[in-house]
Amino acid sequence: MLLIIIALLISYLVGSIPTAYIFGRVLKGIDIRQSGSGNVGATNALRVLGKGPGITVLLLDIFKGFLVVVFLGNLFLGKAVLIPEQNLRTLMGIACICGHNWTVFLQFKGGKGIATTFGVLIGLALSINGLNLALGGVILTWFIVFFISRMVSLASLCSAAALPVLAVLFKLPPILIITSLLLCIFVIVRHKANLIRILKGKEPRLYFKKQPKQ
Repeated sequence: MLLIIIALLISYLVGSIPTAYIFGRVLKGIDIRQSGSGNVGATNALRVLGKGPGITVLLLDIFKGFLVVVFLGNLFLGKAVLIPEQNLRTLMGIACICGHNWTVFLQFKGGKGIATTFGVLIGLALSINGLNLALGGVILTWFIVFFISRMVSLASLCSAAALPVLAVLFKLPPILIITSLLLCIFVIVRHKANLIRILKGKEPRLYFKKQPKQ
């Protein structure tokens, strides 16, 4: 039991590393929470810091989730941990996402968890049959919604809603279905302000090329 607690604590701390905040401080000497949307995530890093730093933040946030589930998971599974492999990896992944969303290093105010959740799902898909298909459906949903709306938040909300549906459709283990519902709730909660702006038609759209002035 002690090893499980330690595993979850380390997973939370890894997830808590505020990548976008660190890049803002190092590259521009700013607090990214005071710029753009104020979010400590890859999308705001892209807007505030530029494409290079934004993409790097995205990849590092994805890697956090992958690192916890695969590498740290392997480390603790090598010990005498009395819990099924997929359960431990899943719990560690959830702890990592919680760390990103509510980081201890920024007074428990973090990012929205999309990139880190993606990394966790990639890691879990390596050892859980059917999850790769569900993940593919989630990714497809995100890209379709984004290219139609140009809104990262709406794409994230739709792909999060698709996750539990696809988990049931592809008959994933019960713990994955429950986890998918939990992750969907996480995304909705973290995107509450975005959802309000979407309904009001005020949510900013993301373009990679400057749009001509009307």
